[in-house]
Order: sequence, then C-alpha cells, then structure tokens
Amino acid sequence: MQFSKVIDVEGALSRIRDGSVIAISGFNIATTPEYLIVKLWELYERTGHPKDLFILTDTLPAVPDRGLDFIGKKMHETGDREFLRGMLLTYLGWAPWLQRLTAENAIEMYTWPIGTASCWFREVASGRPGIITRVGLRTFLDPRNDGCYLNDLARERRTCSNSLIEIDGREYLLYKAPKPEVALIRATTSDELGNLSMEREGIFGTVLAISQAAKSCGGIVIAQVERLAKFGSIKPKEVHVPAPLVDHVVVAPEEYHWQTCSFRYDPRISGEIIPPRASYSPLELSERKVIARRVALELLYLAKRLDRPLFVNFGIGIPALTPLVIEEEGLSEILLTSIEAGPLGGVALTEADFGVAIGPFAVIQMPDMFTNYEGGIIDASSLGFMEVDARGNVNPSFIPGRITGPGGFPVIVTGSPRLYFAGGFTAGKRKFRIGNGELRIEQDGDVRKFVREVYKVAFNGRLALEEGKEVLYITERAVFRLSERGLSLEEIAPGVDLDKDILSRMDFQPQMGKLEEMDRRIFREEKMNIEL
Repeated sequence: MQFSKVIDVEGALSRIRDGSVIAISGFNIATTPEYLIVKLWELYERTGHPKDLFILTDTLPAVPDRGLDFIGKKMHETGDREFLRGMLLTYLGWAPWLQRLTAENAIEMYTWPIGTASCWFREVASGRPGIITRVGLRTFLDPRNDGCYLNDLARERRTCSNSLIEIDGREYLLYKAPKPEVALIRATTSDELGNLSMEREGIFGTVLAISQAAKSCGGIVIAQVERLAKFGSIKPKEVHVPAPLVDHVVVAPEEYHWQTCSFRYDPRISGEIIPPRASYSPLELSERKVIARRVALELLYLAKRLDRPLFVNFGIGIPALTPLVIEEEGLSEILLTSIEAGPLGGVALTEADFGVAIGPFAVIQMPDMFTNYEGGIIDASSLGFMEVDARGNVNPSFIPGRITGPGGFPVIVTGSPRLYFAGGFTAGKRKFRIGNGELRIEQDGDVRKFVREVYKVAFNGRLALEEGKEVLYITERAVFRLSERGLSLEEIAPGVDLDKDILSRMDFQPQMGKLEEMDRRIFREEKMNIEL
C-alpha cells in the first residue's frame, strides 16, 4: 500500500473552513510559509472562501509586502473586511499594511510578548487553558492598564485576553486565546509520510509546538517544504516534526521559500557550513561606540567577578555594537550571545533579517530560548530605550500613533537578573567631539529621553527592585543606577558639565550620590586594553 501526504496547494488549503482559527509560524521571513499565505488569499479571492479567519502567530510572519503583510496590503487595497476577523501578533514593526488595518479598526488586533505567545502553543498542546506568567505585570500589558488590545474592535470583542490571578500570594497573568484549528508551518524537506526536517532553515522557531497545538485541538497541519525525499532517507534525529503531526505537505516554488528577507539561501545561516571566525574593522569612535564601550566594561567586570563566560542577550541598535567592541578588545571568548528566535553565537543579522545569525554555534527552538530569558538563566541583557522616567520605568519604542507591539522585550526584562539599558541621552540632531579621554557636546538633541512619565511602561522599575535586579541606564554622558529612591546618577563623562549637559536636559531631578567619572579609556581612539 502506497501512501503520500504530498498534495497540491489548493487541495490542502481547501480543507480550511470559514471561521477557522489558524496558527502560522514565522519570525519575519524565517520559517514563514509564505507560499501557503499567498495561496490562501488567492483561493479566497477566487472563491470567497475560506473567510472570517482568525490568525495566531508566535512572532510576525511578515516583512513589508510579504507574508501576512501581503494579505494586509490586499485587504487594504480592495477594502475587504470579510477575509480576516482578527489577529494575535507580537510585533507589527515590519508589517505597515497590517498596522493600517489595525489603526483603521478593520480587524481585531491583539498583542502578546513573543516568548509568551511562543510558549502558549506548548501549553495548549498539553491541554492547559493558557499560559501563566509574570511577564507583563505592572506594564502596559497588565489588564489593569491597556491589556493586550491594540484597537477598539479588540477591546470590544476580547477574542484574546489576559487576566490577573494570584498563586501563593504572588500576582501572575493568565494569557488566553482561541485554540488553533489549522496550523500552517514550514520546513525544508518532507518524505512521503510527512516527516519534516529543517536543515536549510535559519531557525526552528515554534514550528513543532504550533503543530502539536493544532493536533491536540483536533485540527489539521499543512506544511510548506522546498523538497521531497524518500521515506527512510531523513535521519531520525534530523526529523523536527514527525509524521503523526502532519496532515498535508505542499512543495513551494523557490521564490516563496527564502531563509530571510534578504537571503534566499546561505548555508552559514542554517549551520550547514561553519565559517571561519569573523573579523571586524574597529568601530569609528562616536557616541554610539562610547555607550557600547561602557556596556562592555560592565560585562567584562561581571565576567571577572563570576570567573566564567557570560550568557547574554543584546537588543538591536546600540546594544548590538557591544560584542563588536569586546571583539576589538580581543575578549570575545567571555560572551555567549543569543537571539530570541533561537541562534546562539555568530553574527546576528539586523533589520528585516533579524532573528537569524551567520555562523551560530547552536540553534535551539524559540520557546526554549525564551525559557532561558524568563527563567533568569541568562546572566545579563542590554536593551535600548526611548524614554526613562524618575522611577526607572522604560518605554523602549512606543510613540503615539505608531502601532508596533512588545516583541521580546517584556520577557527579557522580566527574567534577566541584570539589565543594562543603553542609548543616547537625548534624541534629535546632535554633534559631539570625542577624543583624548573627554566628551564635548557641541550640539545637543532637542528631544528629551529622561522624562517625568514614560508614554508606555514596558519595564517597571519598582517591580524590578522588588525582584532584586541590577539595573543600569548607560548613555554617552552619564550612567544611572536604579535605586530604592528612583534613578540615581552615578557617573558623568569627563568634559561634560553636570548642570548644563545633564540636569537641565532632564524632566526630573535624579538622586545624587557620590559622582564618579566615566572611565577615560572609553573616550580615546585606541583600544581600552582591559585585563581580566
């Protein structure tokens, strides 16, 4: 008896009923079943079905005009309001058309942190009602504040929710969403039986957990792959999703199966080739390098205290420069870096390619990586900031009129025992003169970042203190520490005037103790020559 799960795309997608809840994998384009997404819209456009769909994701299976943003664009251009009734996304920054649909109240839009959504699929697969976590407490995600709703339609219908509960006298949030009836996933290779391997993918993401969740709920799993193999030709330990979890397999054309937004295929990203260690040209001395150097010093001193390499996470922007600074100092062996999507080590890609790395030394599933973060297994994290207030609360990226979502930030700041927020002291057009161990501010930015009250609280300073975290706020001209009395100014850059360049540029008066001078080596062209 011969049996194969490989069928044509329309045959697979035609099994999706109107009103279905669909779980879709994908971190930007990595593990995004782009072919299935495009063909699902085309099937609806031609037949009017399936419609009234609700989509759940682990992150954002989209970049501008591709993946789910392709559907957002089509819905916006045609004025369609029947295909989708809503979505749960963790980040909308690379989906401008979905942002428009959200702002226009065209569909329900909900948001959770990435790690919460990723791990939620495992909880559902195990038959539990949702995920219980402290992530989001006393932030904008807390139901006592904004909750998980991104527009009025979501607040009205509450298809997804989070609620406050108490266990053993401690507060937690219970996140709930409708259970998936269909899963659209992606792998590299399938045999006739439906065993899936992911050898050419940049990450594993949440593909396995999404498949398990759909099957646990009695649903169907449709997998997009780029190639087929005979049964028995995939090594058992290379099977990432076993055949019992897969109903249909669809082979995608090459143009719909890219590793990332910019890379069709690079074996260094998938780990099939281990490249020689990357070498970097020294960064130009600038205020960004100054900040990254100060973060690097903190990490190097921590490694010396702990007497071992550090397991760390760096956010995008200035924090991502820190490993380059440490590489320049010849001390890169003290850092074991990680990316939310699952890679460890290597050179992390940025912008719409974020989530994968060139030359990682390991790649694990995304729920496992977020366990490292939420569980405090990592030693430290450095993340960017847009606003900080007197209580040490942080707004990383939210501004009025811009709809993004929390991304991985809330989980990382909840679990990491040490947090080094890093960014410019002000924003706007600025000009510095740096050298000879000093910083001179020739033109300052006109946007204040140390404000009386942040627009959205994504990191709660008081809660961090209660949980014993070490928290620093590092800028090019000053370093603050979170204390019981709020933000405390600890260091100022040589060449900077305390009143003119710091205090007069803040909307509040920080706590003042014994002020130290920032290490002058940070402000020199030559290497810092740190010894451990």
